[in-house]
Amino acid sequence: MLEHATPIPITMPVFGEREKELLLKPLETGWVVQGPYVSRFEREFCAYTGAKHSLATTSCTSALHLILCALSVGPGDEVIVPSFTYVATANAVEYAGARPVFCDIELATFNIDLKEAARLIGPRTKAILPVSLFGLSADLPGCLELAKAKGLHVIEDAACALGARVGGAHSGVLGTAAAFSFHPRKAITTGEGGMVTTNDGELAERAAKLRNHGAEATDLERHQQTGGSLLPAFNLLGFNYRMTDLQGALGVAQMERVGDIIAGRRAAAANYDALLAGAQAVRPPLAPKGYEHAYQSYVATFTGGGEPSLENLAQLNRQRNRLMARMEKDGVSVRQGTHAVHTLGYYQKKYGLKPEDLPMSLLADRLSIALPLFMGIEPKAQERVAAYLLNPERYI
Repeated sequence: MLEHATPIPITMPVFGEREKELLLKPLETGWVVQGPYVSRFEREFCAYTGAKHSLATTSCTSALHLILCALSVGPGDEVIVPSFTYVATANAVEYAGARPVFCDIELATFNIDLKEAARLIGPRTKAILPVSLFGLSADLPGCLELAKAKGLHVIEDAACALGARVGGAHSGVLGTAAAFSFHPRKAITTGEGGMVTTNDGELAERAAKLRNHGAEATDLERHQQTGGSLLPAFNLLGFNYRMTDLQGALGVAQMERVGDIIAGRRAAAANYDALLAGAQAVRPPLAPKGYEHAYQSYVATFTGGGEPSLENLAQLNRQRNRLMARMEKDGVSVRQGTHAVHTLGYYQKKYGLKPEDLPMSLLADRLSIALPLFMGIEPKAQERVAAYLLNPERYI
């Protein structure tokens, strides 16, 4: 490949005139804090996902923290978390004062291994926190069955899962609650931002108060009712996890095009599937029967033409890293899928963990490759990306 070829980014957000139009509205009205556009964004998110309640937040991380605190998960409690996820999943558990108990994954789906999760349940377990990674729902029906038998909550990290479904149900509506992300690498974006979804009205009410410093009423509610000049009661120790109306306006505009964005990502993923059908050295992502993959990312596994194991991992990891470095040098942006959190310094040190303790998570950490994917990516660009994976020996 030529170094001077047009760069291919890992992703691109989809913005247009509608986003510009709605972003100006809060500036014109002067209502830039959490207000009418955030409320509208929340309603439209409910309509799209089927959730009864949606609460916009500053990030997916704060959304997870809110859920944990609203469920009174805290010191002395344990939460089962897959290791192969972004560090924020485990961090939210730490923020709540609970202990993340790391669970291994299924390498084929990158999602939590429920047999391992069942083995890890103990007397202090309060919740299972499956991650619907890269846009593929975790086995949420299986999680619910396991949790019900043990009296546990299911809190879904749905950061990547907008548009993802399992058995016809959208991610974020099957468990106790879920958290979504609107980071720029996600399907829709508000810059930073997150969303809590739940069908539990009491949980939603408590989370809404915690989001707003513990106040019994929001600024918008006070503005719309008599006596709003007086400050509300504060009966909970809360946080400032409120989304601004600038972000809410952007979210409303993005929700107007969410169907097209998800469809564009799926079309690009299908093209990669076709291009990589004959690949020997990489394994494309799996979309099991009954699952609708939303493809927040298109993450392949570098296998070198064989079956990855701890025995050949070091060699395969070197080859993957050389291939990724060459692609980056040639202007093709790629990324490691995510990391195995149990291998990160903070968690290794605090809990005495070793990389090989969770072998599938370690393999995924060392061998995953996220390819450029976004609505509107040119087929020629995808062909250029696929060329490296079809003949990696030329570049490593």
